[in-house]
Amino acid sequence: MSGSMDNNMIVALDIGTSKVLCLVGEIGVDGAIEIIGIGSHPSRGLKKGVVVNIESTVSSIQRAVEEAELMAGCKIHSVTVGIAGSHINSLNSHGIVAVRDREVTDYDLERVIDAARAVAIPADQKILHILPQEYEIDSSEGIKEPLGMSGVRLEAKVHLVTGSVNAAQNIEKCVRRCGLEVDNLVLEQLASSYSVLTEDEKELGVCMVDIGGGTSDISIFTGGSIRHTAVIPIAGDQVTNDIAMALRTPTQHAEDIKVKYACALAQLAAGHETVKVPGVGDRPARDLSRQALAEVVEPRYEELFNLIQAELRRSGFEDLVAAGVVLTGGTSKMEGAIELAEEIFHMPVRLATPHGVRGMEDILSSPIYATGMGLLQYAQHDHVGGGAETVSQDVMSVTPQVSILEKMKAWFKRNY
Repeated sequence: MSGSMDNNMIVALDIGTSKVLCLVGEIGVDGAIEIIGIGSHPSRGLKKGVVVNIESTVSSIQRAVEEAELMAGCKIHSVTVGIAGSHINSLNSHGIVAVRDREVTDYDLERVIDAARAVAIPADQKILHILPQEYEIDSSEGIKEPLGMSGVRLEAKVHLVTGSVNAAQNIEKCVRRCGLEVDNLVLEQLASSYSVLTEDEKELGVCMVDIGGGTSDISIFTGGSIRHTAVIPIAGDQVTNDIAMALRTPTQHAEDIKVKYACALAQLAAGHETVKVPGVGDRPARDLSRQALAEVVEPRYEELFNLIQAELRRSGFEDLVAAGVVLTGGTSKMEGAIELAEEIFHMPVRLATPHGVRGMEDILSSPIYATGMGLLQYAQHDHVGGGAETVSQDVMSVTPQVSILEKMKAWFKRNY
């Protein structure tokens, strides 16, 4: 369903720990998305990706949405929303069914996905995504599109993503308090992967890390499919807190110093450069060398990259990510972060900016907007059928046609 009055419009809402971003995109006749509206506002009600203050979150969402509406010249009714936080868990599962008429139909695919999702998960968790990795028909493995193929036994290997029921409900509650409907709740690192990864990287094997304000979100792809997801509750906010504590300066000044002067690798910071550090209360500002600032920041980045490497090793895919590591998100932009990451991971690392969406490139070609741009692409290419949500392999394909039946289903979902 569309995110506004015009059926060709889709709306993404990235509710992050540091900012709330609303993007309005228009789908052109060639199937490409063009950004026609942006709204951004500092986020006040989240901690580590989870809502901790509903009123503050609602206020931030309203301001970002109003800004986007004003720029796009339309009224927003529904949005595709990102979800993150350390409550996110994932596992790989598989299901097996007998093919009913010796030829795989949509009904068989629904049954095999239902079989794959039949795993025990805690009562306080809900399934957010069922992402098919590959299918097997009889003894033929590695099938991506089994529809119409002949066989008697169908097996599906899937990646299940689960999240806290309460965390998801709180996000939906905040969005609805703003008079909006939630079209989809999407895992943020899955969304980011749409906008920053290439098909070659997914095929070869890649580890994408979206380092935001409150969490660092990891997703690992091999053979063109998602294999592992994880969330590390260390990100930009911890770096800001470290600076505030070490330099004895208020948090808002620490954030400004981090953005303008910080470096993640002390050897890259020139010793003669100085930074003006505001004091707390009536204390006067003082000068500090940029190298001393880097020595505060580097240990936190080192800790974060070591935790990511440990997660990569634990997943069992460390030797399979031949394309290396892709960093995105606002906190990955810091000078020296790529060089430090290459030292720790011992593999190629690149900083990724979002692609695949037209319009306002001068503003949006920054890692900060990776999740928001990815949510737009997910909204366009998401295919929902029988409770299964699949990842489109062709990110820039044709505009999806919504059938009358799907429109009726969506209307009933919203109204009952």
